[in-house]
Amino acid sequence: MTVRPRSGSAGPAGGYHPLAGDSATVQHSLWRAIDSAAARLARAGIDSARCDAEHLAAHLAGTDRGRLPLLQTLGEEFFEQYDDAVTARSRRVPLQHLTGTASFGPVLLRVGPGVFIPRPETEAMLAWATAQPLPARPVIVDVCTGSGALAVALARHWPSARIVGIDDSEVALGYARGNVEGTAVELVRADVTTEGLLPELVGRVDLLVANPPYIPDGTVLEPEVAQHDPHHALFGGPDGMALIAVVVGLAGRWLRPGGVFAVEHDDTTSALTVELIDNTGFFDEIVARQDLAGRPRFVTARRRKERRP
Repeated sequence: MTVRPRSGSAGPAGGYHPLAGDSATVQHSLWRAIDSAAARLARAGIDSARCDAEHLAAHLAGTDRGRLPLLQTLGEEFFEQYDDAVTARSRRVPLQHLTGTASFGPVLLRVGPGVFIPRPETEAMLAWATAQPLPARPVIVDVCTGSGALAVALARHWPSARIVGIDDSEVALGYARGNVEGTAVELVRADVTTEGLLPELVGRVDLLVANPPYIPDGTVLEPEVAQHDPHHALFGGPDGMALIAVVVGLAGRWLRPGGVFAVEHDDTTSALTVELIDNTGFFDEIVARQDLAGRPRFVTARRRKERRP
């Protein structure tokens, strides 16, 4: 579900009764509601309770979170809608499903049920990617693009690049098509395990990035993830490495000599990912890297000119 702001004058709901009149009354009622919502979300086990309470209020008020203290009026249905949204969030519906958007690096993406919600952890890989010295018009591939998060953010950084985003989910690509509007990103619906996929890319790609399904089967996840993210985008086999092996194979085929790639992995499989990449003999400069929280999160490598004997 996505909650949508509506217009109107201030009115009662959710136990709060703002009076028509001065902005101080509106602000008092608003922050009482936010305080109550934050406490309710905290009781539901949500670590980001205060932040989520404010984000929901800002979304329904049609403003930014930082501008909440500047609100002077609220729609007549605001408090009723806010109570409904907080109820949904307390049931562990993801915040991003309620607002219909997710921030990722420099972009705001449209997301919802059926597509993986991009995480801040992946922003470390984005930062690495945008720091790479690529040609003026690079060829970039985003494997398992989902909502198009990496592809869109990379298009923002390299507007003249040819960027190809690949996914096998029509639902995910539905969101991605909306997110790539106004960019040159090409979207391809394909199973990345397909033999000989996209032969026109062989030896021509400058940068490949991938955030594939990598969670080991059977891992216990937070309700927001387990109940709402598509399992197809989460789990990567008994050790989480099934699709990572596929990505490494694609990098070996598609990257030009000197081309680089990055693949995200579970925080338990960094060493396995490094070993897998090294054993191919196609890559050097293999580096295990951490996310913004200091956890092992992705591995990068450079394509050799010749395969190591």
